[in-house]
Amino acid sequence: MTDCNKGLVILRSLTTLAIASLISGCAVPFFGGYGANNQSREEFAHHVEEVFRLQNRMTSEVMMLLENNEVERPDALMQAEQHMQQVCADLNEYASRDIDGLSIGLFLSRRVEQSAIDCEQAAQAIKPLLIP
Repeated sequence: MTDCNKGLVILRSLTTLAIASLISGCAVPFFGGYGANNQSREEFAHHVEEVFRLQNRMTSEVMMLLENNEVERPDALMQAEQHMQQVCADLNEYASRDIDGLSIGLFLSRRVEQSAIDCEQAAQAIKPLLIP
């Protein structure tokens, strides 16, 4: 094998290793844990479930209050709820696909991991607006 061929074999091996590392990086963090708080996989899954429940509860409460005209600032509440829905879109898609038994995919999982805290903060921001 010539030096040029050896170089190509080494380059191919390094390229394959780099691609495998990138692909595995979408599924498993290289350092630390999951999410912004570097939690274990189980802790992160529990946290995401809690965030999903919180944002669903906020949506239900907003709908009830708006339906009964019990809101002092309906425009602000509707805007906050729409913002929450936008920020939590990946989490809702993830939950919907999970419930339907569909494939989740690495990119969607990664987006949920990156947006879980923002979703939780958007849901928490609605709480003060719920007081009539």
